[in-house]
Amino acid sequence: MDLTSSSGGGGDPRQIEETKPLLGGDVPAPEGTKMGAVPCRRALLLCNGMRYKLLQEGDIQVCVIRHPRTFLSKILTSKFLRRWEPHHLTLADNSLASATPTGYMENSVSYSAIEDVQLLSWENAPKYCLQLTVPGGTVLLQAANSYLRDQWFHSLQWKKKIYKYKKVLSNPSRWEVVLKEIRTLVDMALTSPLQDDSINQAPLEIVSKLLSENTNLTTQEHENIIVAIAPLLENNHPPPDLCEFFCKHCRERPRSMVVIEVFTPVVQRILKHNMDFGKCPRLRLFTQEYILALNELNAGMEVVKKFIQSMHGPTGHCPHPRVLPNLVAVCLAAIYSCYEEFINSRDNSPSLKEIRNGCQQPCDRKPTLPLRLLHPSPDLVSQEATLSEARLKSVVVASSEIHVEVEHTSTAKPALTASAGNDSEPNLIDCLMVSPACSTMSIELGPQADRTLGCYVEILKLLSDYDDWRPSLASLLQPIPFPKEALAHEKFTKELKYVIQRFAEDPRQEVHSCLLSVRAGKDGWFQLYSPGGVACDDDGELFASMVHILMGSCYKTKKFLLSLAENKLGPCMLLALRGNQTMVEILCLMLEYNIIDNNDTQLQIISTLESTGVGKRMYEQLCDRQRELKELQRKGGPTRLTLPSKSTDADLARLLSSGSFGNLENLSLAFTNVTSACAEHLIKLPSLKQLNLWSTQFGDAGLRLLSEHLTMLQVLNLCETPVTDAGLLALSSMKSLCSLNMNSTKLSADTYEDLKAKLPNLKEVDVRYTEAW
Repeated sequence: MDLTSSSGGGGDPRQIEETKPLLGGDVPAPEGTKMGAVPCRRALLLCNGMRYKLLQEGDIQVCVIRHPRTFLSKILTSKFLRRWEPHHLTLADNSLASATPTGYMENSVSYSAIEDVQLLSWENAPKYCLQLTVPGGTVLLQAANSYLRDQWFHSLQWKKKIYKYKKVLSNPSRWEVVLKEIRTLVDMALTSPLQDDSINQAPLEIVSKLLSENTNLTTQEHENIIVAIAPLLENNHPPPDLCEFFCKHCRERPRSMVVIEVFTPVVQRILKHNMDFGKCPRLRLFTQEYILALNELNAGMEVVKKFIQSMHGPTGHCPHPRVLPNLVAVCLAAIYSCYEEFINSRDNSPSLKEIRNGCQQPCDRKPTLPLRLLHPSPDLVSQEATLSEARLKSVVVASSEIHVEVEHTSTAKPALTASAGNDSEPNLIDCLMVSPACSTMSIELGPQADRTLGCYVEILKLLSDYDDWRPSLASLLQPIPFPKEALAHEKFTKELKYVIQRFAEDPRQEVHSCLLSVRAGKDGWFQLYSPGGVACDDDGELFASMVHILMGSCYKTKKFLLSLAENKLGPCMLLALRGNQTMVEILCLMLEYNIIDNNDTQLQIISTLESTGVGKRMYEQLCDRQRELKELQRKGGPTRLTLPSKSTDADLARLLSSGSFGNLENLSLAFTNVTSACAEHLIKLPSLKQLNLWSTQFGDAGLRLLSEHLTMLQVLNLCETPVTDAGLLALSSMKSLCSLNMNSTKLSADTYEDLKAKLPNLKEVDVRYTEAW
């Protein structure tokens, strides 16, 4: 049978071998015309748009013919070929091997031994074959169909060429030739019909290894190589070693055009598509160095700002959800690196607790400390209780990066001195509290660290200006992810204050709620920037702003007021004394809700309120409300009341303010238009036992307020209201409830079980048309 050039019945010529030279030698010339009288002609491959996955292994039929090359055509045209063997072949990095090394494939076939790869097809009975020309013979591979044959063909070609490039570029001689071969390698990857991640990653890894083994390249050679591989980086992350090479270029030549033209799309892709910097930290380091390189340009932060704008996009909502978390991760890592030297020296340097208490013993420390510490002499510490002013004795230790200066301007409290012997670690804010023994604390960074800190804090400020990013940014920063050294740095906390102010000004509860701690026992930004915290550098304006926004949301609860009374009563009274209206309202609410039990403290609060005009007026209004409440209870009034349908919150407020309702026990607001806002008036009905809110817009915020004040409520109807688990869980504190209707609400089964466990008197429950039904 004659062998033709057709493939699968077609007669189009198809090219199979590239003719571009590799470093160190030329590709062998086609030898298909030297096989005998009936030559097996090489087909020319057309760009027909077919794409294939790179094969790593697969099943195929194998036949090996050992003969002089001149007799190949005679054997191929004979009627009877030698037997075929089924093998499971693996395309390793350097050879073609069988999973069962027997028969024809007893020994693996090295890619370096394969002289040529050709496509063959039979004329009468098509058998989709590949011909591998090896010294002394031919290896024939037979696939099941033309697609598999072409897939094997392209995969073998790719493996063979990559193997050659690895060998050729492993020992370069002239870099101008190396650059030419790198460009050829990149073109090969871009034009390959194989569609696989490794197609673009393999050339990058080859170049990465080449650069890591040759560190004496000139700057121009660096740039030429970067430009040559740029097309591969459009859709692929650079390997770790290549990231290190890029970082070096950003540090050494930040003003190079390569940074703008080549690195910008690479970094944009990283920020848009990277899922976890923990798996490849060098990607984060490269992004960090790229942004610092932008900051070194003439325009400085203006260039960085434009880059952040390009990442967000022109619309009001960023279409890429991974951009913000990745940017925040880069910022946190960069800020951490600014204090890394000091953090690593924690074991040898005085802790913040020791600095605060003035009990540092220099003789117990190791001799090399990366900080400069000014502190009282140990003999002066023992005399602090009796001396009116301690004289300072300085101990200076050289440091190239970080300097800590502590000045004592007043005597330390005996309690603080006694606590220095306690080995237990204080919490974060306790470590940073400004005490009389430590009135000023400043950390001075080196020039490079200072520039890095300024750049990335400015980026955090830019991120906080975007409305759609602010909720996620607040959530990411809520656990306070910065080291305590950064929080003790006055410059850092002063610059970060802008971000916290943006959180405090945002009316969305999901944003300003992140000012509080992430859980009980942890400190949050609210504590850090409140009077007494190390970050508070004003007279409490930010603290008052935070309290105002928190009290205006769902946090207007006894729990929040109790927290303020226990921890921040002094600052609240001080700000109220200065006429701050928010703090005056806080003190009035503390009195109205009986938050303060101590009579002396109550009298002090009253004196504070009466010392200012606004405080005196609000205290008088409070007293009037208290008198009206007592009068309502004395006069009595109706025990049952039903509001007309379609009544509003304003209608209810006018009705309750028009008469006496001290004895009101049953109130029906069913089918009205009241909302959670009416809860402010409902909590002033001391005798209320039954409340019907069927088919109203009463929501979670109102339920939370009712649960704190109407503790005697026995019957509550919430049928067809928009309440959810968040509000229903608050009902667990209403122990007197015996009848509860949650029909057609967003009640879940878990919340229902929780309510049943916490409400022992609950006897009648309606949960139809809910998840718990």
